[in-house]
Amino acid sequence: MNPIIDSLLETDLYKFSMGQAIYHNFPDYTTTWSFKCRNKDVHFTKEMVDEIKRQIYLYCDLNFTEDELNYLAGIKWIKKSYVDFLRLWHPRYEDFTINTDAECGLAIETNGTWLNTSMYEIPTLAIVNEVYFRMAYDYDELMESFEEKLDAKIALLTDGTYNIGAFSEFGLRRRLSAEAQELAVLKLKEANLGKSKFVGTSNVLLAKKLGVNPVGTMAHEWIMCVGQGNHKHNPAYSNWYALDYWVKEYGILNGTALTDAITTDCFLRDFQLTYSTLFSGVRHDSGDPIEWGEKMIEHYKSLGIDPTTKTLLFSDSLDFERANKIHAHFDGRAKVAFGIGTYIANDTKVPALNIVMKTTACNGQDVAKISDVEGKGMCKNPAYVDYLQRCINWRMEHEVT
Repeated sequence: MNPIIDSLLETDLYKFSMGQAIYHNFPDYTTTWSFKCRNKDVHFTKEMVDEIKRQIYLYCDLNFTEDELNYLAGIKWIKKSYVDFLRLWHPRYEDFTINTDAECGLAIETNGTWLNTSMYEIPTLAIVNEVYFRMAYDYDELMESFEEKLDAKIALLTDGTYNIGAFSEFGLRRRLSAEAQELAVLKLKEANLGKSKFVGTSNVLLAKKLGVNPVGTMAHEWIMCVGQGNHKHNPAYSNWYALDYWVKEYGILNGTALTDAITTDCFLRDFQLTYSTLFSGVRHDSGDPIEWGEKMIEHYKSLGIDPTTKTLLFSDSLDFERANKIHAHFDGRAKVAFGIGTYIANDTKVPALNIVMKTTACNGQDVAKISDVEGKGMCKNPAYVDYLQRCINWRMEHEVT
């Protein structure tokens, strides 16, 4: 195969926003990341694993070009010191362990500085996806079904069947292929979508190439590692530490807070007047979206903040039908936006892969996420998850507010 990742810009924007904050605040933190395939009926052959190894080796031979660095420097919240760091940076193949020792036939783990390993997640998942679909199926047939489905769903926005307002494409990590994602972003950019508005993509390379906005702020890893990586911290206050360092790095820029790293209810204990004012909005990634949105609107109101000035960004397993219902429910009550991934970037006649690569340790100890629904966390040590849950429970039950 040709190289799947041929530019270090081909990652999600939030890897750069988190990367800059890591570089300036936590350059010596170390992390372990672990791959998991949640599809029980998927098996990676030895040939697939060998090709994945080769593709990751090719990825690790890349460096940023001056043209790419100039593009990043043009993003208003990216600082010159971080651009200079990226000028020297490139991936290390030595940080990867890749073998067949997993039920699905593919095991991947990365170990090293957080600065390095954070950057590997998205390209690795994109490589795994594309290798799998090109080698397991007739790729041309998949692309044909992909384009047919893409045209049909765009037509539902164009003819007004669905009105979802502002939305972005978030599909890089689970895309069918680079070709498919580029086709989707290009068609969405050029289409007349009626009342809906395509505002950008998380894929920085595609944003640069096609002249659309790069979109994204933070992921769960930021809250998990900042809040749980310092073992002197009470992990029930992970959100406070994460929000505090984010504001120190960015002020009022680049501010959409992720709410469900250790449950939204615990997040709201820390998302009080200062942070609720400074952050432009919040992102939903688990649990019932309507219940979550109502909870956030009430929270803003309780602080005397007009919720119509804040953005509710929904990003959990969305399609246009779900987004349409959510938009209709909250329209006029808050700014509503959507980040839509697999439905745009990998909707074909065969099921998409449900693969993830998550932080499982920071500074030599376990870290975990406890989201608003079961099944989205990934931690190798159940005892740590139990400890984290007990910390959260104690805070929620005993803290004087």
